[in-house]
Amino acid sequence: MYRAIAANKRNTILIMALFVGVVGAIGWAVSLYYGGDIKVTYFVFVVAGLYALMQYFAASKLAVAMTGAKQIQKRDNPRLYRIVENLAITTGMPTPGIYIIQDSSPNAFATGRDPRHAIVAATTGLIDVMDDNELEAVMAHEMGHIQNYDIRVSMITFGLVSAIGLITDITLRMMFYGNDRDNDSSPVAMLIGIVVLVLSPIVAALIQMAVSRQREYLADATSAMTTRNPNSMISALEKLRTAKPMKKQSASTSHLFINNPLKPGFVSKLFSTHPPLDDRISRLRGNEGKF
Repeated sequence: MYRAIAANKRNTILIMALFVGVVGAIGWAVSLYYGGDIKVTYFVFVVAGLYALMQYFAASKLAVAMTGAKQIQKRDNPRLYRIVENLAITTGMPTPGIYIIQDSSPNAFATGRDPRHAIVAATTGLIDVMDDNELEAVMAHEMGHIQNYDIRVSMITFGLVSAIGLITDITLRMMFYGNDRDNDSSPVAMLIGIVVLVLSPIVAALIQMAVSRQREYLADATSAMTTRNPNSMISALEKLRTAKPMKKQSASTSHLFINNPLKPGFVSKLFSTHPPLDDRISRLRGNEGKF
């Protein structure tokens, strides 16, 4: 099981390297518009990095605002608070900020830039439908994201995807609607640049999907190892199969949740940041004796 976790971490490093490659391709494509000036490529790297950094530090506040999550104290929900506190003690982490979302759809998420600035949130629906062992398994999954620094990886990838989309949009508008015709770009080079710019956001979305899927598998395994009870995680995932979409939906925060909170559709399934629940259950069952 530890080897599987190590493999997932290596895969994430590879995927992050691909992200750097996509940003580099965009920088090259933009430089074509300016006659192949390499300084433009460096500028794109700087802009993408700064934008991703800004998203990285603002992500928690944005996630809380967009989901309507409210921070609680122990007296507000002793059951949830106690479970998260105990998991923090078990894993040796600081107790994260604990939030509740008023939504009947069972779901949960974790976010933050590191364990000291992390939060976990659960919907009222999750608290209602899960028994104590299942709720512990779900929160251990979310704490696993914190423990494995998935929340940091998630925020960086989200920031890079956003930056890639922004840079691509601005550059394409400049190419098609700009008045600057004094550049040395050949029509062929310009065409190649446009193709790269159009494809880059799609590739970036696919990379983000791959990152998120790897981290979900890893968090499921971490939950089973923390609680020493994979059956509770399996049972919780089985209950999530019948979950309805959340009322307050946002594609920007959907990758944070344990289960996709969006209304299912062909495109959303194709680019889903979550592996199928059946696959996650099968992986846990396949490693049941190793936890």
